[in-house]
Amino acid sequence: MTSSTQATPLISAIVPAYNEHQGLTHAIQTIAETLEACTSNWEIIVVDDGSKDNTFVKVDQLAVLDSRIKGLALSRNFGKEAAMLAGLEYANGAAVIIIDADLQHPPSLIPEMIEQWQQGAQIVHAVKRSREEDSFQQKAAAYCINQLISRFGGINVQNSSDFKLLDREIVDIIVHQLPERERFFRGLTSWLGFNEYFLYFDVASRQGDESKWSFWSLLELAITALTSFTSLPLRIITLLGFATLTLGFFVIGDTLISLANGKAVSGFATIIISLLLIGSFIMISLGIIGEYIAKIYEEVKGRPHYLIKASVGINRTQPR
Repeated sequence: MTSSTQATPLISAIVPAYNEHQGLTHAIQTIAETLEACTSNWEIIVVDDGSKDNTFVKVDQLAVLDSRIKGLALSRNFGKEAAMLAGLEYANGAAVIIIDADLQHPPSLIPEMIEQWQQGAQIVHAVKRSREEDSFQQKAAAYCINQLISRFGGINVQNSSDFKLLDREIVDIIVHQLPERERFFRGLTSWLGFNEYFLYFDVASRQGDESKWSFWSLLELAITALTSFTSLPLRIITLLGFATLTLGFFVIGDTLISLANGKAVSGFATIIISLLLIGSFIMISLGIIGEYIAKIYEEVKGRPHYLIKASVGINRTQPR
């Protein structure tokens, strides 16, 4: 790789990384070679999301070899959404590409993404054609989230990924006009509209260690996605209320029929079941409302999305 003295890169590639030291050198070299085949005017920003290994040391070493490779180290693990936002805020390119450090997002797709951008597309979505490399829980979580948001959130995120190319206008909108702290990047880019283009790819085998996504992190992402783009869970509470009302009418009808026939009211089992159902509905309703209140609480606190503890090749006092 060679260095460049260009002040404003034409293409910026953002690479979120968490404990990726094992395969990071190969990944960055592959991405850099792909960009170099398109233009010499590029930069790569690796955002170390609070890694516990030597990920940022690797970034520092790569930056010595090529000044177009830059890095940000967050003070702790803030999550991929925050890492991507950090990269967007410090990227200088006229177009910005977000790509994973494990190379499951194939860099070979980058030239076609750039070509579509040059032809007028402001958002180029890379959509997964297959998910063979994903675990069962990842497939199940992705299917449920995508179905719910696509059906009730008014946006299409079917098999979507974070692998995207964004025009500078789109980046500025995301950074400056979408201030929410609880973010779902895939949903936001689909919600924006503008000129979109969709490219399809097969998920490649992961480079390096196993996936960093746990069941709980997937669940948290699902909750954020649902509460950000649809009020369906709140409407479910209304449906539960009607279900409870229907149950109440059934119990009243059973009681009146028993009295009309001169029978003793058979109520013990019915009442116990009714109380259990109503109690369950109430607890579920409180839980749903609680999730929305929790998201409101996170928003009104106004804390920064992330904190930076170190950087290489980046002026931290001047984010875009």
